[in-house]
Amino acid sequence: MSEVQSMNSPRWQAVCTRQDLVANSGVVALVEGRQIAIFYLPELERHPLYAIANHDPKSGANVIGRGLVGRVRGQLIVAAPLYKQHFRLEDGRCLENPEQRLDVWPARFSGDRVEIGLPG
Repeated sequence: MSEVQSMNSPRWQAVCTRQDLVANSGVVALVEGRQIAIFYLPELERHPLYAIANHDPKSGANVIGRGLVGRVRGQLIVAAPLYKQHFRLEDGRCLENPEQRLDVWPARFSGDRVEIGLPG
């Protein structure tokens, strides 16, 4: 799926714990055979977790989780480490090439567990 999963009731899967996360950075989890980069932004109290595909479509490498998080034109993004294209964490869309986008999943804390919402 190319945008935030539009799921009526997602199936939540635990992928790591809060202690596994690095503030303002990404970690990568293998979920059903796919690498998903999870970004933890503790200063965003209402929505501190983002889950986005780790596969960079331009380079073909699994490196998005190593990208830098920031804002471009007011939009929360991750900069791909190799070619520096910017992907919006909210919906995976590339700012430089809107036809290019990364899959995204809902993410949440359940106690100390980090969970990713998968299609039901």
